[in-house]
Amino acid sequence: MWSTIKKYLEGYPERLKVARILVENGLSTRDGKIYLNQIEIPPLRVARAAGVDRRTVNETLKVIRANRELKLIFEEIRPAGHSLKEIAKYLNLGVLEITPVDAKTPGILANSAMILSKAGLSIRQAIVDDPELSPEPKLTLIAEKKIPGELIPELLKISGVAKVSVY
Repeated sequence: MWSTIKKYLEGYPERLKVARILVENGLSTRDGKIYLNQIEIPPLRVARAAGVDRRTVNETLKVIRANRELKLIFEEIRPAGHSLKEIAKYLNLGVLEITPVDAKTPGILANSAMILSKAGLSIRQAIVDDPELSPEPKLTLIAEKKIPGELIPELLKISGVAKVSVY
Protein backbone atom coordinates (compact mmCIF):
# COMPACT_ATOMS: atom_id res chain seq x y z
CA MET A 1 0.00 0.00 0.00
CA TRP A 2 2.63 2.54 1.05
CA SER A 3 4.70 1.86 -2.08
CA THR A 4 1.64 2.74 -4.20
CA ILE A 5 1.07 5.96 -2.27
CA LYS A 6 4.75 6.85 -2.47
CA LYS A 7 4.82 6.21 -6.22
CA TYR A 8 2.35 9.03 -6.79
CA LEU A 9 3.49 11.47 -4.12
CA GLU A 10 7.25 11.01 -3.69
CA GLY A 11 8.02 14.12 -5.76
CA TYR A 12 6.04 16.11 -3.19
CA PRO A 13 7.44 15.49 0.32
CA GLU A 14 4.81 17.66 2.02
CA ARG A 15 1.96 15.79 0.32
CA LEU A 16 3.62 12.54 1.40
CA LYS A 17 3.54 13.84 5.01
CA VAL A 18 -0.19 14.44 4.66
CA ALA A 19 -0.72 10.95 3.24
CA ARG A 20 1.26 9.45 6.14
CA ILE A 21 -0.93 11.26 8.69
CA LEU A 22 -4.04 9.98 6.92
CA VAL A 23 -2.79 6.39 6.86
CA GLU A 24 -1.36 6.34 10.40
CA ASN A 25 -4.63 7.64 11.80
CA GLY A 26 -6.96 5.62 9.60
CA LEU A 27 -8.47 8.74 8.05
CA SER A 28 -10.40 8.21 4.84
CA THR A 29 -11.13 10.69 2.07
CA ARG A 30 -14.40 11.00 0.21
CA ASP A 31 -15.47 13.77 -2.15
CA GLY A 32 -12.43 15.87 -1.26
CA LYS A 33 -13.11 15.70 2.48
CA ILE A 34 -11.37 13.86 5.32
CA TYR A 35 -13.20 11.51 7.68
CA LEU A 36 -12.59 9.53 10.85
CA ASN A 37 -15.28 6.92 10.25
CA GLN A 38 -18.30 9.23 9.75
CA ILE A 39 -16.84 12.31 11.46
CA GLU A 40 -15.53 14.99 9.12
CA ILE A 41 -12.07 16.27 10.04
CA PRO A 42 -11.13 19.84 9.01
CA PRO A 43 -8.09 20.03 6.68
CA LEU A 44 -6.48 22.56 9.02
CA ARG A 45 -6.28 19.90 11.79
CA VAL A 46 -4.53 17.48 9.45
CA ALA A 47 -2.23 20.27 8.24
CA ARG A 48 -1.14 21.00 11.82
CA ALA A 49 -0.50 17.34 12.53
CA ALA A 50 1.54 16.97 9.32
CA GLY A 51 3.43 20.23 9.82
CA VAL A 52 2.20 21.69 6.52
CA ASP A 53 -0.29 24.36 5.50
CA ARG A 54 -3.96 23.80 4.72
CA ARG A 55 -3.40 24.31 0.97
CA THR A 56 -1.02 21.33 0.93
CA VAL A 57 -3.72 19.16 2.50
CA ASN A 58 -6.26 20.35 -0.08
CA GLU A 59 -3.82 19.70 -2.95
CA THR A 60 -3.15 16.21 -1.58
CA LEU A 61 -6.90 15.57 -1.48
CA LYS A 62 -7.19 16.67 -5.13
CA VAL A 63 -4.40 14.29 -6.18
CA ILE A 64 -6.05 11.43 -4.26
CA ARG A 65 -9.43 12.16 -5.81
CA ALA A 66 -7.99 12.33 -9.34
CA ASN A 67 -5.98 9.10 -9.09
CA ARG A 68 -7.94 5.84 -9.25
CA GLU A 69 -5.41 3.78 -7.21
CA LEU A 70 -5.06 6.39 -4.48
CA LYS A 71 -8.79 6.99 -4.38
CA LEU A 72 -9.46 3.28 -3.82
CA ILE A 73 -6.97 3.17 -0.93
CA PHE A 74 -8.07 6.34 0.81
CA GLU A 75 -11.82 5.84 0.40
CA GLU A 76 -11.69 2.49 2.17
CA ILE A 77 -9.10 3.08 4.90
CA ARG A 78 -10.39 2.85 8.48
CA PRO A 79 -8.87 3.28 11.94
CA ALA A 80 -7.37 0.10 13.37
CA GLY A 81 -9.00 0.52 16.76
CA HIS A 82 -7.79 1.39 20.20
CA SER A 83 -4.70 -0.07 21.74
CA LEU A 84 -4.94 -1.29 25.30
CA LYS A 85 -1.16 -0.92 25.71
CA GLU A 86 -1.26 2.46 27.46
CA ILE A 87 -3.88 1.38 29.99
CA ALA A 88 -2.85 -2.29 30.38
CA LYS A 89 -1.27 -1.83 33.80
CA TYR A 90 -4.47 -0.28 35.17
CA LEU A 91 -6.45 -3.24 33.86
CA ASN A 92 -3.92 -5.82 35.15
CA LEU A 93 -3.17 -6.92 31.61
CA GLY A 94 0.21 -8.10 30.38
CA VAL A 95 2.02 -6.43 27.49
CA LEU A 96 4.53 -8.22 25.31
CA GLU A 97 6.43 -6.17 22.75
CA ILE A 98 8.55 -7.95 20.14
CA THR A 99 11.00 -6.21 17.84
CA PRO A 100 11.79 -8.35 14.78
CA VAL A 101 15.04 -8.59 12.89
CA ASP A 102 12.92 -8.37 9.73
CA ALA A 103 9.20 -7.67 10.10
CA LYS A 104 8.46 -9.72 6.98
CA THR A 105 9.71 -12.93 8.62
CA PRO A 106 6.77 -15.35 8.75
CA GLY A 107 5.73 -17.03 11.99
CA ILE A 108 6.61 -14.41 14.60
CA LEU A 109 2.99 -13.69 15.52
CA ALA A 110 1.90 -17.33 15.32
CA ASN A 111 4.81 -18.66 17.41
CA SER A 112 4.47 -15.89 20.00
CA ALA A 113 0.76 -16.60 20.33
CA MET A 114 1.47 -20.32 20.72
CA ILE A 115 3.98 -19.69 23.53
CA LEU A 116 1.47 -17.51 25.38
CA SER A 117 -1.26 -20.09 24.82
CA LYS A 118 0.88 -22.92 26.19
CA ALA A 119 1.50 -20.77 29.28
CA GLY A 120 -2.27 -20.51 29.74
CA LEU A 121 -2.48 -16.86 28.67
CA SER A 122 -5.28 -15.62 26.46
CA ILE A 123 -4.49 -12.79 24.04
CA ARG A 124 -6.86 -9.86 24.31
CA GLN A 125 -5.29 -7.81 21.52
CA ALA A 126 -2.57 -8.10 18.88
CA ILE A 127 -1.13 -5.06 17.14
CA VAL A 128 1.34 -5.40 14.29
CA ASP A 129 3.05 -2.30 12.92
CA ASP A 130 3.20 -2.09 9.14
CA PRO A 131 6.87 -2.39 8.12
CA GLU A 132 6.28 0.02 5.23
CA LEU A 133 5.01 2.74 7.57
CA SER A 134 7.00 2.26 10.74
CA PRO A 135 10.77 2.71 10.84
CA GLU A 136 11.01 0.20 13.68
CA PRO A 137 7.96 -2.08 13.44
CA LYS A 138 6.90 -4.09 16.47
CA LEU A 139 4.45 -6.79 17.39
CA THR A 140 2.53 -5.95 20.55
CA LEU A 141 0.46 -8.62 22.29
CA ILE A 142 -1.84 -7.74 25.17
CA ALA A 143 -2.59 -10.74 27.38
CA GLU A 144 -5.34 -11.30 29.94
CA LYS A 145 -2.80 -11.16 32.80
CA LYS A 146 0.84 -10.32 33.48
CA ILE A 147 3.33 -12.19 31.32
CA PRO A 148 5.82 -14.28 33.33
CA GLY A 149 9.46 -13.33 32.82
CA GLU A 150 10.44 -16.96 32.27
CA LEU A 151 8.75 -16.81 28.85
CA ILE A 152 11.28 -14.27 27.55
CA PRO A 153 14.04 -16.80 26.67
CA GLU A 154 11.50 -18.96 24.84
CA LEU A 155 10.21 -15.94 22.88
CA LEU A 156 13.76 -14.94 21.96
CA LYS A 157 14.24 -18.36 20.34
CA ILE A 158 11.59 -17.58 17.72
CA SER A 159 13.17 -17.16 14.31
CA GLY A 160 13.34 -13.49 13.36
CA VAL A 161 12.95 -12.05 16.88
CA ALA A 162 15.58 -9.46 17.80
CA LYS A 163 14.25 -8.14 21.12
CA VAL A 164 11.51 -8.90 23.63
CA SER A 165 10.08 -6.51 26.23
CA VAL A 166 7.48 -7.34 28.85
CA TYR A 167 5.48 -4.68 30.70
